[in-house]
Amino acid sequence: MLPEESPVSGVSAQDGQTRQEIVRLLLESGPITVADLGRKLGISAAGVRRHLDVLVDGGDAESQPAAAWQHVGRGRPAKRYRLTAAGRAKLEHAYDDLASAAMRQLREIGGEQAVRTFARRRIDTILDGVAPAGSDDDSAVEDAADRVAEALTRAGYATTTTRVGGPVKGIQICQHHCPVSHVAEEFPELCEAEQQAISEVLGTHVQQLASIANGDCACTTHIPLHLRLTPAASASDNKQGAPA
Repeated sequence: MLPEESPVSGVSAQDGQTRQEIVRLLLESGPITVADLGRKLGISAAGVRRHLDVLVDGGDAESQPAAAWQHVGRGRPAKRYRLTAAGRAKLEHAYDDLASAAMRQLREIGGEQAVRTFARRRIDTILDGVAPAGSDDDSAVEDAADRVAEALTRAGYATTTTRVGGPVKGIQICQHHCPVSHVAEEFPELCEAEQQAISEVLGTHVQQLASIANGDCACTTHIPLHLRLTPAASASDNKQGAPA
């Protein structure tokens, strides 16, 4: 359930349900185009724009021009929409100020080590019961990443995993929501502990590419995969590389 001051408050039940789905997609998939939102929701572009206009006017969403690599085909690239910091703040868990004050007291009483210990115990509790990868096999690491994402989602992080190609192949764990982002702005030990714990579960090095606490639209952790060639692919590469 979204809080009373959420971006979907004060609207009819039907409009509220649609707008809540749009907010969820902006959170989990943003930046995203009107066309993509319409396809995912099964409604017209005009219907999507009506809700987006309300969210933008209320300061809960914003549009941004598409990046060069997102430009497909001819014509002007479509705008992409995402939640603003204010929109995210309305979805944040309550008591951020109280939590920050408690963390400051913890640091004052126990020092930096006490903060790091608390941060580690917190993420260990979230990941408790998540089976480790068990080997460095790509499929084992990927399965473990999925289990980590499921555990984080249950803790309120709205987390997904995506396999990526390019020069550095791997898996990306994307946390589209962070219930402690405001606290993590002051106490990065929370993020550092998460990265360390995830690395230990996966049994491999991980790299944080983006963080909500630093103003990014999601917390993104990259897990590199081994570049293994199948026998068929290896033979194909050898044939292509052989002299004529």
